[in-house]
Amino acid sequence: MTPAEPSDPGEQPPTLHVPSGDARLDLDRARRTGDPEVVFGQGKTPVQVVEILAALHAAHPDRAVLATRLDDAARAAVRGGLPGAVVDEVARTALLGPVPAPVGDVVVVTAGTSDLPVAHEAVVTLQTHGAGVELVTDVGVAGLQRVLEVRERLAAADVVVVVAGMEGALASVVGGLVGSPVVAVPTSVGYGAALGGVTTLLAMLTSCAPGVSVVNIDNGYGAGVCAARIVRVGRG
Repeated sequence: MTPAEPSDPGEQPPTLHVPSGDARLDLDRARRTGDPEVVFGQGKTPVQVVEILAALHAAHPDRAVLATRLDDAARAAVRGGLPGAVVDEVARTALLGPVPAPVGDVVVVTAGTSDLPVAHEAVVTLQTHGAGVELVTDVGVAGLQRVLEVRERLAAADVVVVVAGMEGALASVVGGLVGSPVVAVPTSVGYGAALGGVTTLLAMLTSCAPGVSVVNIDNGYGAGVCAARIVRVGRG
């Protein structure tokens, strides 16, 4: 999908207040960027999450609406209040409405099983934003033979999203094996000196492998949007 031309600067973009009045929704975002607004659930009450999801879905029922970072109570509220929503317990997401037909080929790869929540968030985001995606798990550098076993699959992808904690070395390894763009996601997985993902983030930022870009700690959503847009532009 190609974003439309910007509207006249004098025009007011369409917005919508949810029933509680706590949020003003950006209904013009899909036209501007090709991607509709997404609900960041962290810090929102279950009622706010359900209201915002319902309002966005009503505004554009033809496109899936995504909510991320939903706690247990919010996920339960979505299941009860929006029966048509698909709730992913691992990704902590909710998806309401039809996803676009998949375009391109993105592989999301994890260093370890502990990275799965962030990786699943990336996968759901990619699906929501219309990218074809496959998840490859548990190929961290503690056993290099594991990543070498999937080397051909990674090399065939349009984009590779690498999700890793600890020292984050998997991003450099993959970046040295493939010619596709690599989007690295540092996770907060690791012992004390990992500093909640800061060590991983800095290691990925200082990768010696070319073609590696880095998003924020645990930001599977940001990585998914980035990869989906790369595919969308590349496939035109």
